[in-house]
Amino acid sequence: MAGEISFDVVSEFDAQELRNALDQVRRECTQRFDFKGVTVDLVQEKERVTLLTDDEFRATAIRDLIESKAVRRNLSLKIFDWGKVEPAGGNKVRQEIKLREGLADDTAKKITKLLRDEFPKVKAQIQGDAVRVSGKSRDELQNVITRLKELDLEVPLQFQNYR
Repeated sequence: MAGEISFDVVSEFDAQELRNALDQVRRECTQRFDFKGVTVDLVQEKERVTLLTDDEFRATAIRDLIESKAVRRNLSLKIFDWGKVEPAGGNKVRQEIKLREGLADDTAKKITKLLRDEFPKVKAQIQGDAVRVSGKSRDELQNVITRLKELDLEVPLQFQNYR
């Protein structure tokens, strides 16, 4: 092979799967006996989900529901950044759940430094919220993917555009 082979390291999630998981949580809350007469309002926006419910106990129960439904739909729990449960008007509490998407600058720099140190035959470039990894050997790139999967980062990693 004479050409360069490359792939992108990104951190994304499927917004439709998240929407489906939240719909399942809403449906289950209407059917469960311990949620009868309880306000459960989940609003999904592009970068966050807002939860409005009656008390802090219900908020933790709904958190468990959201996490279990997300895992069943192959969503990583690392995409959720759970905020504090804060009082809202009318004896309700609100919790803001930020959604992590894209590689932050410090995470991307950490990945490129690791690849520079451990894999001298591979080039890594930061391109926006992704890292492009390129090299001449497919085996070397497979080793890079294996090594990156071993990292314990605050965001889930996906590998795209392998060519």
